[in-house]
Amino acid sequence: MARMHSRKKGKSGSTKPKEPKKPAWLGQNAKETELLIVKYAKEGKTAAQIGLAMRDEYGIPSVKLVTGKTISQILAGKKMQPEIPDDVLALIKKVVFVKKHLEANKQDMTAKRGLRLTESKVNRLVKHYKRSGRLPADWSYDPERIKLYVE
Repeated sequence: MARMHSRKKGKSGSTKPKEPKKPAWLGQNAKETELLIVKYAKEGKTAAQIGLAMRDEYGIPSVKLVTGKTISQILAGKKMQPEIPDDVLALIKKVVFVKKHLEANKQDMTAKRGLRLTESKVNRLVKHYKRSGRLPADWSYDPERIKLYVE
């Protein structure tokens, strides 16, 4: 598949197994895994950070194989999902950092282009999450108010 902004082809990557199964050596069950996810969510970690912690600290290669649900589905079931999705929040943080960089380096045209591309991606994701119901219909991305989400 082609890249969105660079007009280059993508690199081929590894493929997942056709029939994923829970590894036989894994000692965690579904309840213990869900409790660990809730513990990490209470510490303020995002779903991606929780997945990395599960992999690195507990050797769980895929939470979905163990529990039958993704980390986001588990957090939604426990009413612990953040108001703004993690990917949108990460892009908003990136926008804030690039704007701060541009205040000090006004002639950095590459950063200006990166800012435009990042804001465009935020707007596309917001539109997607509004359609899917993950964000309220009246929520809007306002470049003037974005610093409130990061702090």
